[in-house]
Amino acid sequence: MDEDIVEYQADIARLMLHHIHASLAGDQYIRGVLPAPPPAEAVRIVTGPKAHAPDGLTAYEIPLDGDDLLPLSTITGILRTLHTGTHIYPSRSISSVMGMNLVRVEPATVEPADPTPEDTALTLLHALAFRDEEPKPRLLGFLLTDKDRLRLYFDTEDPSGTVAADVRTSGALTALIAALPSLITEEERLTVDDTDPHCSRVMDLTGW
Repeated sequence: MDEDIVEYQADIARLMLHHIHASLAGDQYIRGVLPAPPPAEAVRIVTGPKAHAPDGLTAYEIPLDGDDLLPLSTITGILRTLHTGTHIYPSRSISSVMGMNLVRVEPATVEPADPTPEDTALTLLHALAFRDEEPKPRLLGFLLTDKDRLRLYFDTEDPSGTVAADVRTSGALTALIAALPSLITEEERLTVDDTDPHCSRVMDLTGW
């Protein structure tokens, strides 16, 4: 199988771990992520109620195109749409596997739901907390302070202690992650928040 497809399936599996215990949509949770049997290049995502109920599981097979992979957030959006309202599938799209209903999804026919604020916050936190090299600055904690606002706590070389940074989860996350190591050292951005005992100083990056 194409190496890009394999790596992408691994990314999907990591992404979906969160929804084992956090609802994907309504009472539906992620119950499994399966690589489709060869030669199909697809991923099968199993959903169902939180309480184990084998007869309540459905596997959705989403095709993967190695030349034009869907953004990970789109996969989540497709699944949320499929669990909203009533959907009628052509008979050719329905079968079964391991005792579960299997639905073959045509992504072009599904309008993905928009990411939630929690989705974007999780994307940012994963990128900061799980990196190949020892992350600098190190993420020590976080606090969701508003629908689109997140406070991040970092261990830095600042002798006064932990530094916090307020960011918007709807901002340019990739650029922010790349710039954080230098931004966090800019003294002119630092202020004191007397209401927060968990950091010595804080900077506002919500407009960055």
